[in-house]
Amino acid sequence: MNLYAVFNRDGGTFRTTDMDAYCAHALRAFEGAGHEIECHVVSGDKVVETMEKAASLSGVDGLIAGGGDGTISAASSIAWKSGIALGIVPAGTMNLFARSLKIPLDIWEAIDVLSRSSVRDVDIASANGRSFVHQFSAGLHARMVRYRNSMHYASRLGKIRASTRAAIGVMLNPPEFEVEFNAEGKSGVRRVSAISVSNNEFGTDALMYADDVTKGHLGFYIADPLTPAGVAKLTLDILRGRLKDNEAVTAMTVTELELHFPRHRKDVRCVIDGELLPMERDIVLKIHAGELKVLVDQIPQKEIAEQQGSGI
Repeated sequence: MNLYAVFNRDGGTFRTTDMDAYCAHALRAFEGAGHEIECHVVSGDKVVETMEKAASLSGVDGLIAGGGDGTISAASSIAWKSGIALGIVPAGTMNLFARSLKIPLDIWEAIDVLSRSSVRDVDIASANGRSFVHQFSAGLHARMVRYRNSMHYASRLGKIRASTRAAIGVMLNPPEFEVEFNAEGKSGVRRVSAISVSNNEFGTDALMYADDVTKGHLGFYIADPLTPAGVAKLTLDILRGRLKDNEAVTAMTVTELELHFPRHRKDVRCVIDGELLPMERDIVLKIHAGELKVLVDQIPQKEIAEQQGSGI
């Protein structure tokens, strides 16, 4: 394969990594596996521009993207729209999509694994046309991200501390709002404190990411209006891997979902793959099954089941 690697030098682990040595390692690994690769280390404000340029080049088969969840989300969108394969180097704090794809969280090991991986088809989702690989959320999560973004931090540990302080702030002041939804014929009007729509349903890990992104559906979660004690109980259930067991949570799986917010304010925000964004009054969310090509070392669970069913 002809590959183009873009590493965000401002992203998490890369800040303290010898990037010349890292690129040399990537070249050895990929060229040793029979691939051609260019390696580019750029600042955070140049990452998207560089990845878009790479995807537009004739003859490029795949994009290797290294950075945090924001970088990986942007890379996924670019690869999806361009029809090229995506390899992920998880250099951020949470690395949620990398966890879903079972990619090693050690950046050096990730390169070794990617260099010998195969191209597989996985799912990607969208909200009003904007793609996401992890989740769209409103309410509790959006307020927590807004609180965290108002704090200063300069390291991964600082971000974790800021997130903890923000979570406590939200717990003491949970939001409440009205939403109308139409989920493939299941419609309703609810007052809620939180909405989350994920690229395939969440597994049981406390970080709330999908165990399998090849099932072809969205996970749809809504939480009834919560008191501070209710938010604490929900947090505990998430940490115990029992999100769906929480009495305030309604969960379902769908392939398409429409949301309408009757009482909309201009300052309302949502979160898409960790990025705080203005929220539109009407939102259509869709799953795009098997439309994202990724480099992975393992066969997705759906393919394993199909092979077992056919006796392979």
